[in-house]
Amino acid sequence: MTKPPTGADAAEIRRIDGLLQRRQVPEARTLCDAMLMRHPDLAEGWLLLARINQQSGDFTGMLDAARRALALEPLSTVARFTEAEARQHAGDVAGARATLAAIESNAGADSGTWRRLAEFHTQLNQHEHAATCAIRVATLKPYDAQAAFAKASALIAVGRMDEAEALLDELIKRTPDDADAWYNRAMLRRQTPERNHVAALRAALASRSPGSSPIALHYALAKELEDLGEYADSFAALAKGAAARRKVLSYRVASDEQAIASTIRSFDRSWYDGAGPGFEVDGPIFVVGLPRSGTTLVERILVRHEQVATVGDVNDLALAVMRAAGPMDGKEELIKAAARIKPAALGESYWGAIQGYGHSRPFIVDKSPLNYLYLGLIARALPRARIVHLRRHPMASCYAMFKTLFRLGYPFSYDLDDLGHYYIAYHRLMNYWRALLPGRFLDLDYESLVEDQEGTTRKLLEHCGLPWRDACLRFHENPAPTATASAAQVRRPIYRESLVLWQNYRRELAPLARVLAHNGVRIE
Repeated sequence: MTKPPTGADAAEIRRIDGLLQRRQVPEARTLCDAMLMRHPDLAEGWLLLARINQQSGDFTGMLDAARRALALEPLSTVARFTEAEARQHAGDVAGARATLAAIESNAGADSGTWRRLAEFHTQLNQHEHAATCAIRVATLKPYDAQAAFAKASALIAVGRMDEAEALLDELIKRTPDDADAWYNRAMLRRQTPERNHVAALRAALASRSPGSSPIALHYALAKELEDLGEYADSFAALAKGAAARRKVLSYRVASDEQAIASTIRSFDRSWYDGAGPGFEVDGPIFVVGLPRSGTTLVERILVRHEQVATVGDVNDLALAVMRAAGPMDGKEELIKAAARIKPAALGESYWGAIQGYGHSRPFIVDKSPLNYLYLGLIARALPRARIVHLRRHPMASCYAMFKTLFRLGYPFSYDLDDLGHYYIAYHRLMNYWRALLPGRFLDLDYESLVEDQEGTTRKLLEHCGLPWRDACLRFHENPAPTATASAAQVRRPIYRESLVLWQNYRRELAPLARVLAHNGVRIE
């Protein structure tokens, strides 16, 4: 075991950590390399190098650095978790899960370890495991607000809504400044005139402590007011929350527009014709589209079939692309490098990672919505994969995203102008994929699924090569966990209200409608 860093080394570690938090990776690498030259036996230095390599897309280097740290500190839980994350990024999902199992067997009464286990299992969409770990944390720390919140989130994912609401009620009483708890509670069910928290939310916003963030409170208030049909007040609250959220992000929609334009240039007909053979396997089913377009609903319909399992919303395809392309600086370079990948190697790398989740059914759903960005690569790398693209009315789609407070990702969703420009770029790319890949994927309209559930479900199953099963119509009876923004909705039968909900905000959404219409997106 090495000695903990002190003095100048400790200060240098803090400096490197700060650079990584600001994503100043080259500067962090220079300082870390120099520190490890001086002190090659410093485990903290190797853990920093693992993070540097992760941010650089060098997952082999990340795993090597994690193992160097573990060799120096065999009992370090931080090093073990870093090794697990590195194995996942390197495509060894089975190895990552085995490492987590080993950590769990030695966790004892360490609430911090159980908390991290819950977080990691959530990242891997292992929600039953995450719930077990989160409940253990709450048992070990019964008066800890973070532990209670994590337990409530886990209960929501596994469908134990009444328990989650009772826990959130108690948590809000103890820590009224926990805005995320208010938001999660608001999302659990449809609020009614007899049973809602509007007055309490308004009081909480009026009396919030200095320095506390009101963002989630605004979103919670907007959701409850919408449930009650108070649309003008709902949108006013939503606009405040979205503006506050957008203010803390350093996002530029132009960056995503440029990346999509680069994708169209790089993955052209000559690329497609000359890319080479793919990896021949029947199992993958990709469900793609914008968030809140119905991807979770389609996933839950499919997994009611006895031949289908799901890995949920995972980033294994993106990681496989990054592994195959190698470390790159920026989106543009990664896209160009991705066009040089050997399709068969990419398909094999991706499918090998997916097998690590341990499912035994012949078909596996990957429900990462933004995999729509990779449809050209998917079609080439996995020529027998089934691809389902969810579409929704443009205004309904954009409003559904705008009113959702996403925990991670989708930074374009907090400003109507950003949303409009991102939607236009998405629309352009999907039109391009249709021209490049005619008949290769199924466009499934959310509206069709709502209006003609059986007919559209039959079309879905036929496209996926699956025989009809009546159980697929009863998707809401599926007990499987889900942690998406629609976790409560997909446990209800199909309902029509969401089809026209956006029309209650025609005046407020008029600027978005103009941007879309001006750029050729039909909104009527």
